[in-house]
Amino acid sequence: MRTFVFLLCLAFAATASSAKTQSAASSRHESKRMPTVLILGDSLSAGYGVKRDDAYPALLPQKAVAAGFDLKVLNAGVSGDTTAGALQRLPSLLRHHFDVLVVELGINDAFRGVPVAQVELNMQTIINLTKGRYPQVRVVIVGMQLPQSGDDAYINAFGQVFEKIARRNQADLVPFLLAGVAGNPALNLPDMIHPNAAGQQILAANVWPVLERALR
Repeated sequence: MRTFVFLLCLAFAATASSAKTQSAASSRHESKRMPTVLILGDSLSAGYGVKRDDAYPALLPQKAVAAGFDLKVLNAGVSGDTTAGALQRLPSLLRHHFDVLVVELGINDAFRGVPVAQVELNMQTIINLTKGRYPQVRVVIVGMQLPQSGDDAYINAFGQVFEKIARRNQADLVPFLLAGVAGNPALNLPDMIHPNAAGQQILAANVWPVLERALR
């Protein structure tokens, strides 16, 4: 009888040890889960005029590997999209789990003369809905600017809205996506609006330090 009890105790101990090992392995697996980034954007993210693989979202995983980790990027950029259009697309995108939301929107609203207050409301709603689905999500706001032409109230308000939204939501901010690219014929398509492949490389360089900070 004593032998039976001893063997039974050994069996329970072995089972508990195995369970702990499996639990530890599972925890390690979870900790190593590849982070996922959703980029909600317009033609600048979609890579208008260049190969999709040359658009800056496709270049970000390469930068992550160079920094020592893997990264999955979901490119939800649509040429011509506005904050209102992105807001309509958002529910289907929220079916995908992601850790960081990058919002690259607004310039097409400005081209259409959409009031800055409406742009701000749409972007805030996008953030609110996303955080409602994924409370721990980090947010990166990608800023844009309009060419200055005097003391234009709309231009000034538009340029300030990205920082305002980022500050309110404790989000990371890319001050100006097209920094180093805007106005340079060598880095843009003939329309001087959309970056070429070389310009997209610079866009990736502008986004990556901010995105990496959000991922850490």
